[in-house]
Amino acid sequence: MPAPRGVGHLRGSEPFPKAARAALADSQLRRNLGHATSTIRGKRANVVGELDDWEELRLAGSALKTAVMARLDEHLERLEREVQARGGVVHWARDANEANAIVTDLVRATGETEVVKVKSMATQEIGLNEALEAAGIHAHETDLAELIVQLGGDLPSHILVPAIHRNRAEIREIFLREMPGVDPELTSEPRRLAMAARAYLRDRFLRAKVAISGANFGVAESGTLLVVESEGNGRMCLTLPDTLITVMGVEKVVPTWGDLEVFLQLLPRSSTGERMNPYTSAWTGVTPGDGPQAFHLVLLDNGRTATLADEVGRSALHCIKCSACLNVCPVYERTGGHAYGSVYPGPIGAVLSPQLTGVEDNASLPYASTLCGACFDACPVRIDIPSLLVRLRTRHVDENRGGVPSAEAVAMAAASWVMSSPRRFGAAEAVSRLGRALGRRTDRISSLPPPLSGWTSSRDAPRPPKETFRQWWAREKEGR
Repeated sequence: MPAPRGVGHLRGSEPFPKAARAALADSQLRRNLGHATSTIRGKRANVVGELDDWEELRLAGSALKTAVMARLDEHLERLEREVQARGGVVHWARDANEANAIVTDLVRATGETEVVKVKSMATQEIGLNEALEAAGIHAHETDLAELIVQLGGDLPSHILVPAIHRNRAEIREIFLREMPGVDPELTSEPRRLAMAARAYLRDRFLRAKVAISGANFGVAESGTLLVVESEGNGRMCLTLPDTLITVMGVEKVVPTWGDLEVFLQLLPRSSTGERMNPYTSAWTGVTPGDGPQAFHLVLLDNGRTATLADEVGRSALHCIKCSACLNVCPVYERTGGHAYGSVYPGPIGAVLSPQLTGVEDNASLPYASTLCGACFDACPVRIDIPSLLVRLRTRHVDENRGGVPSAEAVAMAAASWVMSSPRRFGAAEAVSRLGRALGRRTDRISSLPPPLSGWTSSRDAPRPPKETFRQWWAREKEGR
C-alpha cells in the first residue's frame, strides 16, 4: 500500500507549478540557493576528480543496490535476527501511523517528555516530531541545520543541508528570537552562530534519557546500524542517553561490511564533497555498561514495498540520500525544496515521492524537470532519474485516460494524425510557412493566440524557415 494520507511530509498542499511560482519570486531565496549549490558542486568535483576508479565505484554501488532489492526480504530478516541476538528489539511498521505509534509508546514507557534527535529523513517523512508533540513529548533537533529549521518553525528544503534556503543574517535573527539565553550581541559570523547552538544544545544532550535517530545503513550480517555526520551531535545522541530508538527505511540494509566499503567511499564525496565524513558512528545491539542500555529498531515500509513491486521504478530505492542530484539540478537551484511539497525534494524526490504516495497524489512532480540528465551523471549509484521521470509521466497520463480530453491530449492526437501521413505532414509544413509573417525582426515568435499561447507564454517558438527540408531536397536532386 502507498504511504497514508494526512500524516507525514510526502505530499504538498499545492501542485509544484504553483508552489514554484512563489519560490521564483523570492530573489533572496534564489541567491541563497545559487551560492550554496555552486559551492557544494565545486567541492564535489574536486574530490571526485581525485579518483581514477570513480565510475567503477558507481557501477559497484549500483550493482550492490540492485542485488539487495532482489533479496530484500532475506536481508531484512537476517538484520532482525542479528539485532535481537545482540540485545536489541526490532519493530516492523507498515506505514507512518504505525511507526509514529511505536516510537511514541516506546518514549512514553520511559516516562520521559523530552528526546534528542539525530538528523533523520525517515522521521521527517513520517512526521514523527508532530506525533510526539501531540503526545506531550518534545523532540529537540540537534543537527545545526535541523535546529535552525525547527526554531524557525520551518520545514527542511534540502536532503543534506535542510536550512540551505537561509543565509547567516536570517539564522542570526532566528537564534536571537527563539533561542533562550542567547547573547543579544550575537553576530552573523558562522563561528559565533555555531558556538551559540553548541551552548544551547549541551544542556539538552546531558539531560536527555532518550534519543531518536535514523540510519544511513544497516549491516545485515552483524545487526550493526550506522550514522554518518559532520558535527558530532550524532555521536552525543547515540552514546549518552539510556534508550536509543532508530527509525530506518527498509531499503537502507546492506548485506555485509564489505558492501559498506563501497558506499562509504561514494557517500561523503557525493554529499559534502569530502574524502570521508568526520563522524561515522556504528552500534550493534546493547553493550552492558557502555552506551544506551535499551535499543529499538523500527523498520519502516511506508510505501517502499509498493515501489519495490515495480521492477523499473524500484531503482529509486537505491538512493543513499547524498543530495548530489539536487545540487546539479537547474530546477531545484531556482525553486528550492519547499516547492516540491515533500521531505524529498529535487530530482530524486520527483521520482521517489510519487511512488511512495501513488502517482496521482504527487502528479506534478515528475514534470518538475528539464530532463537534462545532470542528475544521472551526478548520482553515485547511477539511478537513471530522467528515464524514471518519463515513466512516471506516462503512468500519470495512462491513469487519466477517458472522460473529456485535455487541450494537450487533443493537440498530441492531432499531431500524431498529421505526422502519420507523409502527405498530411507535407501539407502542414506548407501551411506553417504562413508563420513567417510573425517574428520578422527577431526571427523568433514570442506570442501566439490560444491554445498555442500556453507555449509562448514561457518560451519562444522559432520562426519557420524560408524553405522546408522537402523543398530543399527536391531542389538539390533536381540540381544534380
